[in-house]
Amino acid sequence: MNYTSKNCHALKYSEGCCHCAPSRKGFSCFIHFACALALLSHIPYKNAIIESSQHHRMVWVGRDLENCLVPISCHGLSNRPSVEKKKEKKMKHLFLIFLMNLLHQHAGKSLRRDGSSLKSFEDIKNEIAGYTDIAKAIIDLAVHGKAQNRSYDRLAVFADTIGPRLSGSKNLEAAIKYMFTALQKDGLENVHLEPVKVPHWERGEEFAVMLEPRNHSIAILGLGSSIATPPEGITAEVIVVASFDELHKRAQEAKGKIVVYNEPFISYGETVQYRLQGAVEAAKVGAVASLIRSVASFSIHSPHTGVQSYQPGVPQIPTACITVEDAEMMSRMSLRGTKIVVHLRMGAKTYPDSLSFNTVAEIVGSKYPEQVVLVSGHLDSWDVGQGAMDDGGGAFISWEALSLIKDLGLRPKRTLRLVLWTAEEQGGVGAEQYYQLHKENISNFDIVMESDEGTFQPTGLGFSGSAKARDIVREIMTLLQPINVTDIYDTADGTDISYWMRDGVPGASLRNDINKYFWFHHSQGDTMTVQDPNQMNLCAAVWTVVSYVIADMEDMLPR
Repeated sequence: MNYTSKNCHALKYSEGCCHCAPSRKGFSCFIHFACALALLSHIPYKNAIIESSQHHRMVWVGRDLENCLVPISCHGLSNRPSVEKKKEKKMKHLFLIFLMNLLHQHAGKSLRRDGSSLKSFEDIKNEIAGYTDIAKAIIDLAVHGKAQNRSYDRLAVFADTIGPRLSGSKNLEAAIKYMFTALQKDGLENVHLEPVKVPHWERGEEFAVMLEPRNHSIAILGLGSSIATPPEGITAEVIVVASFDELHKRAQEAKGKIVVYNEPFISYGETVQYRLQGAVEAAKVGAVASLIRSVASFSIHSPHTGVQSYQPGVPQIPTACITVEDAEMMSRMSLRGTKIVVHLRMGAKTYPDSLSFNTVAEIVGSKYPEQVVLVSGHLDSWDVGQGAMDDGGGAFISWEALSLIKDLGLRPKRTLRLVLWTAEEQGGVGAEQYYQLHKENISNFDIVMESDEGTFQPTGLGFSGSAKARDIVREIMTLLQPINVTDIYDTADGTDISYWMRDGVPGASLRNDINKYFWFHHSQGDTMTVQDPNQMNLCAAVWTVVSYVIADMEDMLPR
């Protein structure tokens, strides 16, 4: 059998072959179909003429088996001498061997150009139902068995030993070394570090006090990348506003003053704009500094820090967050017409970018090791509290997923890859560099998963992807009925996985009860006291069942 590359555009289906059905949707001629499969892994994508005998000349038009081999000449079969018929019978037996071999080689791989599976959804549902016992074993081990509370205990030792882990800090460097050793000791495979450059900012000493109408100490936390005040500090009158619109309307009043934002908490996504852009908007109207009400749904007089951004062409001014209580107090004073004067001193400093690492470990796939299911959380945190909730919990249930699978002696068909991101808090810096390094293999990424919104009582899974993929994931979630966590939500969230999702890779994020999340977020309150071992057990079970089943199913999720 040989094939010759030619360009062919005038294709027609021969109705003269006694072995071929006249339909163009498939082949009843066994020889044609066997030739198609036998050549599947050897024929280039370009159109080619394939000659299996003088009676069979076919055109290869790609890897879509519905229209891959189109006979253009197929005649004389019914009148051939008996010798040739015997040869044909031998050929059929040969092609049967080819067919069985190729079906084995290409099991689980899409046979359509658009990447969709040839299975019916009923077949997929039956396949997923076959994981019921494995899902129960994972749940039993994580929630009731020997692994009970393990993710919590591991996190407690880590958080108590290392503490907060700001980008560029010695603590983050120590955390990465700690995890590298821990993952190796756990017996995971391909444990390694991937170097990246990350921002290095330190807050230094900070101090704020209200001088008028009375002396009052103001709790502050400088915002990431803020500049310092002059060494002597800044003393200025305060203007309090509730929105950017109010600031712009009162622009003339703001010049030379400290702008205090007392924006109400609506949602994190909406309210965080004041933290991100507050300094820039205040500088545009001539303010000398900005103090932003902490982006928190509840407060016990604790400021909440976070990243902020300066804008080219706009003067840089010092900026910090203050407590909800102090912002509201100054707002009430201002509404009564009381003059407020504040003294602010900040010693923040930005250094050249530092070397850091994304931390990686795997369970290598048994059948399709080049294909990847990625589970993740970020290892860095802000420099307050312990970073136990954000994102120690997410990082450690992602580690736990691989540990549970290993403990059960399971090895999925695809590689299950754990990535602990660095410098997420500075805008997904480590993840963006990981994406640039690995995006050439994007077709092999089955799904990217990130847990970065707490590990409280789980409620389900956020998912981004095609409708067909969503139906499959929804069916997988039924396996979690024993712990009553079966909901699937409209979108996946995660700074670190957003690069992949923008390019069409399915994404998933853990959904849980976050009613108290923003009580502690980016504050001194983010400690192990926030974490609950029973809730972490449940989160680990959800994360493990979903990641394992997707990694072990015969087909990748459709895009």
